[in-house]
Amino acid sequence: MLTDTEIKIKGLEVLVNTFGKVEAERFIALIQREPFDYTKWHQSLDEDLSIEEIIRKAMSLRKKTSG
Repeated sequence: MLTDTEIKIKGLEVLVNTFGKVEAERFIALIQREPFDYTKWHQSLDEDLSIEEIIRKAMSLRKKTSG
């Protein structure tokens, strides 16, 4: 089992490798300042979606749940 620190480090590595440093930081800021139910969002994911489609789907769900 990974420690909390190891999860944070690996998560940041994935974000930076996927989005680049600037967009990774934007993603973190978005998650921190807006209500987001990760479990609900994750249950509705389709594994064959691209990262862009997953992001669009997450943002759509966020808009629906935040009123």
